[in-house]
Formats: sequence, C-alpha cells, structure tokens
Amino acid sequence: MAATSLAGLFEEVRACRRCAAHLPLGPRPVVRGSATSRLLIIGQAPGTKVHASGIPWDDRSGQRLRSWLGLSAETFYDEARVAIMPMGFCYPGRDPNGGDLPPRPECAPIWHDRLRSAFVGIRLTLLVGGYAQRHYLKSGGGVAATVARFAEGLPDFFPLPHPSWRTTAWEAANPWFAAQLLPELRRRVADCL
Repeated sequence: MAATSLAGLFEEVRACRRCAAHLPLGPRPVVRGSATSRLLIIGQAPGTKVHASGIPWDDRSGQRLRSWLGLSAETFYDEARVAIMPMGFCYPGRDPNGGDLPPRPECAPIWHDRLRSAFVGIRLTLLVGGYAQRHYLKSGGGVAATVARFAEGLPDFFPLPHPSWRTTAWEAANPWFAAQLLPELRRRVADCL
C-alpha cells in the first residue's frame, strides 16, 4: 500500500506546476526514494546540472556529499536505501548577485509532510544547508552554529553544511568537522543503511 501511494505521490509531485511562472527553466521536480528507504537527504534545490539530468546531487556538490557520507554513487542512488528530496523541488533560477536563488517556498509546505509520511522506513534524515535546518530544527545562529551542535538533532536529524565549493574554506577553518563530525556521520549513515 505504501509503495503504491508513494508512486502516486511521486506522480503528483512531478506533475506540479504551482510555481511555474517563477521558474526560468520551467518545472522539473526532482525527488526519489521508496517506502524502504532508510536515509532521507533533504537539500536546498536542484542546480542547473541537476535540472538538466533529473538526477539529484548530480554535480560536484554531490560528489563532495557522497565523500562526506562515505557512500559510493551506487549506494547513494539506491532508492531502496536512500530517499532524496529538496526544500524546493525545481531549479529556482540565478541570483543576480551570484549563486542560485533560494528554494521556492511553495514546495515544503505542500509536499514534505506527505512524502515523509510515505517514506516509512526512514531512520535518519540529513538536513543539508540552512533552508532545511531552519525548517526542521527551527535553528537560529546560522548553519555553522547548527552544524557545530549536530548532536542536538540526533537521533532523527543530522545537520550538514551545503557541500559546495563555498564551504571549502569553512571546513579548513573548522577541523572538528573532519575530526569529529564526519566519523559520527559515517557511522550513523552506515548503521541505518
């Protein structure tokens, strides 16, 4: 029953056109997973490469995230084990000041509760970036502070910075991330898969 309802829910999500007028490349909702998925990754929004491929985290940020998690691409993209949904399901466009625009605000209120209810096997949810962390943890103080307090979200939520090139300097300036957080992250990911 859950698999059938999840398949129907995916069809609804992928047919969504609610914010089409705001999307420069048009709607192409990106979400994946199954009722048996044990790890849920909630990111920000697809970039242009992911919009083109339809495959979440199909870019350098995805390579870095998989490295942080200690997962091969094969395991990461195994929907029986890993579900992936962003805060905004479609590419939101480019910010004139650099980077991408924030995720569209319509998606999470419409789809997240329904999808999370259908992902019945989830044991751990990774909150990648500030948008997911503010939504689920109601966190204040910014991403760095939330990630530093990662244990507060456990056992259900594990906050991470966005794995873009912009976090390279932050990671170098915060050696505890590699020394303490990443081993704990990898252990918990391995345990739930």
